[in-house]
Amino acid sequence: MRHNKKFNHLGRTKSHREALLSNMTVSLIRYKRITTTVAKAKALRIYAEPIINRAKDDSTNSRRIVFSYLQDKEAVKELFGEISQKIADRPGGYLRILKLGNRLGDNAAMAMIEFVDYNETYTTDKKEAKKSRTRRSRSKKAEAPVEAPKAEEAPKAEDPAEDKAAE
Repeated sequence: MRHNKKFNHLGRTKSHREALLSNMTVSLIRYKRITTTVAKAKALRIYAEPIINRAKDDSTNSRRIVFSYLQDKEAVKELFGEISQKIADRPGGYLRILKLGNRLGDNAAMAMIEFVDYNETYTTDKKEAKKSRTRRSRSKKAEAPVEAPKAEEAPKAEDPAEDKAAE
């Protein structure tokens, strides 16, 4: 029986699954967004969010624990540097999964997993929204009629067919 066994094994051994999720987490930290299957994206979110949450506390112990999962110095450095500043006030839910449809080769359901704070399409700031508004009413300067110089009319080109008809 499968009582209380909730995580997806992804058809791999434990060591293979841990290596896969570790490498995917490093890629996610490095590129901020990756495309994978829906099953792997869901497993990655469960694996990566506690690691990302650990980056809020920048201590030697936290860095060592995260490094034991990721085994990549540059990823740990970026996680504790740039990413931890962006997620500092967020209480959880650092990753977003967007479903993309099915893959052409094997019809597998595909998804894009990304950091929530790095996609400006979905983030809304009230200050930025007010700046982007434009008024449609005319300003006082535009109300005064401005006379444009009249264009000189060019003489009409005579059509040789009309001349023949007139004769």
